[in-house]
Amino acid sequence: MLTTGDPDEAWYDEDAGPVARPYTVTRGRLTSDRGQLDLISLVVTRRAAPASARLFPEQARIVERCRRPLSVAEVAADLELPLGTVRVLLGDLLEAGLIETHEPPALSGASSRELLEALLDGLRTL
Repeated sequence: MLTTGDPDEAWYDEDAGPVARPYTVTRGRLTSDRGQLDLISLVVTRRAAPASARLFPEQARIVERCRRPLSVAEVAADLELPLGTVRVLLGDLLEAGLIETHEPPALSGASSRELLEALLDGLRTL
């Protein structure tokens, strides 16, 4: 890519097009009104977004990809966005009723070995 010294060049990639900073996608918000979502919380699409819905492209991808359950961490990795940004986007989609989340079963009564085996099984599925 040839550079001309224009400051806007730092936020443009010929292959990808203009790049938006994460806080732009969240309208400057750092947290969601829906509270913090755990990394291993599962996200599932409840219904497709209506044609009149004004979603960011990242939100549309979440709705599309979460037709099968994905963890919050997997959604962030898929979108290649910071976890905080993804949590805000998920909160907006929850509020709109487009997705639902499911918390993993509590492992508080599990022994250390059982906990480690459950973690290992989860990592293997990724």
